[in-house]
Amino acid sequence: MSSTVPTVVFHHLAAREYRQARAWYCRRSPATAERFRDAVDRAVRQIAEAPLQGTIFRGPFRWKRMPRFPYLLFYEAVEPDLIRVYAVAHGRRRLGYWLRRKFPIPGETN
Repeated sequence: MSSTVPTVVFHHLAAREYRQARAWYCRRSPATAERFRDAVDRAVRQIAEAPLQGTIFRGPFRWKRMPRFPYLLFYEAVEPDLIRVYAVAHGRRRLGYWLRRKFPIPGETN
């Protein structure tokens, strides 16, 4: 068992979803926005500490629910030291909308 905590990387669209959700909460209640941020941070730490704890979604993908919020983090444990977050999705949004998202391959240019 490795003692190294893996790096967690957000797809740029997942990062946007997080920012948009937090902004939505902030417009309604800054305190709720901070609780949302804390819930996401806590979920990311838990995923990093135990990547296989999330519920299996499809293939290599798993999800982790945000306590007290209707959001799910969809992720993949790519390697022992790398986790990719593909979506910060509202629980009522169509499942799997993010499945075509790709991370850039290191060294490739578009």
